[in-house]
Amino acid sequence: MEVFAEFLDRIANPQHRARAEEIFGWITEKYPHLVPKIAWNQPMFTDHGTFIIGFSAAKQHLAVAPEKAGINRFSDDIVQAGYDHTKELVRIKWNAQVDFSLLEKMIEFNILDKADVTTFWR
Repeated sequence: MEVFAEFLDRIANPQHRARAEEIFGWITEKYPHLVPKIAWNQPMFTDHGTFIIGFSAAKQHLAVAPEKAGINRFSDDIVQAGYDHTKELVRIKWNAQVDFSLLEKMIEFNILDKADVTTFWR
């Protein structure tokens, strides 16, 4: 998790920081082949040099970015989980439960869908 240390240190609220650490740790454990990195000052995970999922922290939420294709594919699941979203990101309020099964679906979709992608973004 060292790669995300500086990002995590910038999250002032200890509970928010712990939530982000929990999510990053879960991804690292479940998908050890994904590469954690910081790009554009945001934590993200990549696979064979292509973007899989990224995050950013805001005052009220942790934003999850699975790319537009991931949002489109799981829009109903996102709403059902109680999250709101834009075309590019999902907002998980800091006081909301993390739907790890939804994160798993988005990550696995991107891993499979981008298996032959040779660029960073779709």
